[in-house]
Amino acid sequence: MSAVATKPATKVNDFALKLANVNGTGSASANSLLMEAMFRMGVPVSGKNLFPSNIQGLPTWYEIRVNHSGFVGRVQQYDLMVAMNAQTMERDIAEVKSGGYVLYDSTFPMDSGLIREDVTFLGVPLARLCNQQFDRARDRILMKNIAYAGALVALLGIDPKVVEVLLDQKFAKKLQLRQANLLALHLGMEYARDNFGEIPLPIRVERMPKGETILIDGNTAAALGCVYAGATVAAWYPITPSTSLMDAFTRFCERFRRDPETGRNNYLIIQAEDELAALGIVVGAAWNGARAFTATSGPGLSLMNEILGLAYYAEIPAVLIDVQRTGPSTGMPTRTQQSDILECAYASHGDTKHILLFPGNPFECFEFAARSFDLAERFQTPVMMLSDLDIGMNDWVVPKLTWNDAYIPDRGIVLDADMLERLQKFHRYSRLDAEFVAARTLPGVSPLGAYFARGSGHTEDGFYTESPDEYQRVVDRLLQKHSAAARHMPEPLIEEHPGAQIGLVTLGGCDLAVREAVYELALLGITTDFMRVRGFPFRRSVEAFLNAHERIFVIEQNRDAQLRRLLTLETNVSTPKLRSVLSYGGYPLSADTVVASVQEQMGA
Repeated sequence: MSAVATKPATKVNDFALKLANVNGTGSASANSLLMEAMFRMGVPVSGKNLFPSNIQGLPTWYEIRVNHSGFVGRVQQYDLMVAMNAQTMERDIAEVKSGGYVLYDSTFPMDSGLIREDVTFLGVPLARLCNQQFDRARDRILMKNIAYAGALVALLGIDPKVVEVLLDQKFAKKLQLRQANLLALHLGMEYARDNFGEIPLPIRVERMPKGETILIDGNTAAALGCVYAGATVAAWYPITPSTSLMDAFTRFCERFRRDPETGRNNYLIIQAEDELAALGIVVGAAWNGARAFTATSGPGLSLMNEILGLAYYAEIPAVLIDVQRTGPSTGMPTRTQQSDILECAYASHGDTKHILLFPGNPFECFEFAARSFDLAERFQTPVMMLSDLDIGMNDWVVPKLTWNDAYIPDRGIVLDADMLERLQKFHRYSRLDAEFVAARTLPGVSPLGAYFARGSGHTEDGFYTESPDEYQRVVDRLLQKHSAAARHMPEPLIEEHPGAQIGLVTLGGCDLAVREAVYELALLGITTDFMRVRGFPFRRSVEAFLNAHERIFVIEQNRDAQLRRLLTLETNVSTPKLRSVLSYGGYPLSADTVVASVQEQMGA
């Protein structure tokens, strides 16, 4: 069965497709193959893997956005749908734009009630083709996905040689798998070419000049940043979506942190019994002078609060990478959110306030991961980098990662034996620099630098106290130190447009969608300025931007407007002019959501 709609206008390098499948069928490999092939053709592209937290059986989707101008954030309607899951087919077909296409497995009849007259249906007998060529049941399931990828290669004008090179690279040591994948790929390509009149479709890709870009996920980039920063100790407890970060760090360490002559490891990675123990190991290692970190997500961060308070009060550096997911409690582990902002800013009991970094893409994950260690040691305090599942686990096209080989780690004020000899007496918390940071020592350097790193009430000299005045002097200085860190935060990214009285403020992975919303709103006659916050405590330029606009829309992915609340608490902005645009269902943000909310709140 097929239905053919009115021929749509040609759209070159400007379309979105969605691939609907069942988790556990191996579709991820086929989907990423398509996305990477487009990337290698120089086309700006993004891929979003929307998968369930169970092992197999539930619906899974992969969304690919192609846009020659670089607007590759998530959309909510699609030019082409690959409908491979009968359970979700009605919903999937409903998401196709009028004039779009649906590719489906025509081995089985489609319910006539699902046919839309304004959509072209492209039936490919994928199961029949694979059943004829492959004997094993598992091979038939897996190769069916490669077959639909082959059909899409033909339909969308993807260079088949690029795809074949990708398969050669992936299965270089597995000749039989390579041959099976090539066979399935050509089954789909040849069927599409033989049975559909217009090849490629009006929606298609064409080569573009390829810039100095790479395809990488945020967790891999962050792990590499930790290596370059000199991290040698990592402790963790497995948790989605941060586990792949530690997996990547392990691989990098095995390659770059192993002495080639002796074979000895120059690193230590420990899987602890829980997240609290993991951070305890990190704090202990950092107190001893190692650059140490952990990676976790919201539930793990909740368990770490007690040790966070100790590190903050005892002034011990530590780096935490929080790859945020949907909460509360277990929430939806494989969905994205930005719901840990306030928890991280004020983590632990009592008066605490932490340094936070907010990367917006994998390039910044690399850059900010390295920067976190310098900040942690300079200010002798925990530093948290807040990524999220969308950034951490999806592949992004970003500029090629760069590193300054002249980099010298900022270890802060650390007294060695000679310095201690010149002092009359060392007191841990009494010798301050201009940023209210006290000099520290490392264990074993000299008996003159010994001190008790206590988490209980202590004086400026490091002695036990329950005196209100002595306690207050210490915690007041910690607040001054935190405020002083503001000028070391990355500047917010700001884009201004003449005449704009409206500001759009966001953070993290919302960047692509909000930038596209700025463009779409301008087409509607609504001129806006853009700011993406990248660190806390806020730089002065953040407050200046807020005060320079009559109305501010704060766009974030959580229910409780956490960024807006933090801006209200930590700046002097007039609270009534702050409005919220919230998207917290677990999917990456779409520009459509931003545009619709801004229009509604402006009464447009």
